[in-house]
Amino acid sequence: MDLYQQIAESLRRDILGGRLKPGQRVPTVRRLSAEWHCTPGTVQKAFRELQLSGLIESLRGRGSHVVQAPPGRQPETTPPLRRAGLVHRAESFLLESLTAGHSIDEVETAVRLAMDRWRAVSSPEKSAPAQTVRFVGSHDLAVAWIASHFDEIAPGFRLDVSFTGSLGGLIALAEGRADIAGSHLLDEEGGVYNDTFVRRILPGRRVALVTLARRRVGLVVAPGNPLGLMGLPDLAGRGVRFVNRQRGSGTRVWLDQQLQTQGVVADDIVGYEREALTHSEVAGRVAEGEADAGLALEGSAAVFGLGFIPLTLEIYDLVAVDSEAAGVSDLVRWLGTSAARQVVAALGGYETDVMGRVRWVG
Repeated sequence: MDLYQQIAESLRRDILGGRLKPGQRVPTVRRLSAEWHCTPGTVQKAFRELQLSGLIESLRGRGSHVVQAPPGRQPETTPPLRRAGLVHRAESFLLESLTAGHSIDEVETAVRLAMDRWRAVSSPEKSAPAQTVRFVGSHDLAVAWIASHFDEIAPGFRLDVSFTGSLGGLIALAEGRADIAGSHLLDEEGGVYNDTFVRRILPGRRVALVTLARRRVGLVVAPGNPLGLMGLPDLAGRGVRFVNRQRGSGTRVWLDQQLQTQGVVADDIVGYEREALTHSEVAGRVAEGEADAGLALEGSAAVFGLGFIPLTLEIYDLVAVDSEAAGVSDLVRWLGTSAARQVVAALGGYETDVMGRVRWVG
């Protein structure tokens, strides 16, 4: 990879990971030239690549800034020339990846992970168009797969996904901004997932909780676990660089509960305040050497070829106020099929024996 491509990829990760926010100015050409020990022309070439990708915009006299909103799906009225240019760039990326020895499946997985990150940093405020089912909630690899195949599950519908965390999903459902919420919040005292929080956030309402699967969650580490980590106490006082999930996510809620139960002080964990918006981003940072460990799904560790230390088996539910609504009901029925179990099990780190089970709260 040429140096300008390395610079562009570094900035791209910062944008996708939310470290550079929409509207924020990116580092100057002079600063990046000094950091990368290269000429200004090399940095400018990296900027041009990011501009073509629609990630940054440069205005004379104002420098370069991250675009105000991540680019979404192009409307059907997209001019043919623009659409052709997009296809050309996609084919160039595919050819480069295949030449580097990656398989089609690997490329597809990588693109899906990148889409996960876009969904995580975007928060659509406008009402969704007709024939759209709105999902808001905790990040999940199976939900990402479902979103990309939703027209097969519910013909005539698309699944609009925003990964905001479990609490954010339930609040969006209560406020009418979502049709489905994804949640895995554990009530440690009662030992049950989601029921307590659903009653608290949607009081007096009859709500369906449809089990997507049970998921294995644990520490994601470098291949071979070179630091010999075995559990959460090993994160404290040893200089292990940790990457956390954001506040409001079910994983963060579980972690904080466990730290308190096990007597681990969060301030003793290096990087506890460093947040990632998805399981994929956690695994990505460990794979890139930015962190030594993070808490994430087993499936995310497998995608990046990382080590995994299982810590818990949790319930992930899809929560709906109207489970009979068009599109939503199609998804509920699909979750009860053997085909759905095969798809989710193949992602790795899921147990599907209770998949499609429906229980009611309220």
